[in-house]
Amino acid sequence: MSAGIGTPLSRSVADALAEVDLTALTPGSPAFVDAVETALTSFFASRRALVEPLGPVFIDSADALEQFVIRGGKRTRPGFAWTGWLAAGGDPAGADAPAVLTACAALELVQACALVHDDIIDSSRTRRGFPTVHVDFEQRHRAASWPGSATEYGSAVAILIGDLALAWADDLVHEAGLAPAALQRFAPVWAAMRTEVLGGQLLDINGEAGGDESVDAALRINRYKTAAYTIERPLHLGAVLAAADPALIDALRTYGTDVGIAFQLRDDLLGVFGDPAVTGKPSGDDLREGKRTVLIAEALRRGDAAAGARIRAGLGAELTDAEVDDLRALLTDLGAVDDVERRIADLTATGLAAVAASTATPHAKQLLRTMADSATKRAA
Repeated sequence: MSAGIGTPLSRSVADALAEVDLTALTPGSPAFVDAVETALTSFFASRRALVEPLGPVFIDSADALEQFVIRGGKRTRPGFAWTGWLAAGGDPAGADAPAVLTACAALELVQACALVHDDIIDSSRTRRGFPTVHVDFEQRHRAASWPGSATEYGSAVAILIGDLALAWADDLVHEAGLAPAALQRFAPVWAAMRTEVLGGQLLDINGEAGGDESVDAALRINRYKTAAYTIERPLHLGAVLAAADPALIDALRTYGTDVGIAFQLRDDLLGVFGDPAVTGKPSGDDLREGKRTVLIAEALRRGDAAAGARIRAGLGAELTDAEVDDLRALLTDLGAVDDVERRIADLTATGLAAVAASTATPHAKQLLRTMADSATKRAA
């Protein structure tokens, strides 16, 4: 980790949580979201003294990152990390609880890095109903009538903002005030998670370029690009902070892998069938972006040559709404949608079974059942 184990920068972020009742927090609830955002806004405020000497462009970039992060949703990743800590016996009334929640909040900065870079890679124009970061800075370039390519400028600035998010995620962990032994347990899991999410993104890019249309390839991308850093590793991180035993960690990781893949499969369906008013992204966006998801791979496996040609012709194309509707109907008729729904149900069941048989606390088991439903039955 960048700042070095055991070298906290200050206690200001954890101190900001001192007046929050952490014993009453339920992941996904407004109170939990508020607590995570308290940690995040306090952290961003603590960076200003570092940012301001670099001048207006860096101030604007840091502000854009803060706005992007604070516009987040249910704080899914911190919620799973907090639940992993509770599952292993973490005490929300204990003296270390503010530091643990602060470390959990750092996952939102890893998420920000992934999303900012992913939007560049996918040429996405909107995120959560707002211009993506690279589009925002592209528009700023044009508004200033600067010479050169506004598109290239926007992408370059957004790449650096994503990098900043990843660097600041490390800083936030070190600023959390974790005990040295807890931080030492945390560090290798954190390192593995960062490697996996970047590796998953690379697998995704390579799979699209190389034309790998297999279901196995799509599932492997889901495993490392999404499941690992969305559910599996957050649970693992929380559990090691509470010094969980290996058997419990294995059970939580099984849940995390299976429910995490199911989470992404739901996302794949929403990327084609989701309501733009709910998802914040254009209808059929994944089709226009040419994403090689399990849904697409399964349809290609099931379809004949003519169906395959129709699907391949539509992927990555500038589709009209009518053409999106035609492709949706084809994916449904081929049985690919039903197959993905079956996979979601089966994976959720195996994940829940692993937790049910574990030594996780009863409260955490109930939370994980509720969170599995939220992750796999959502509309956005």
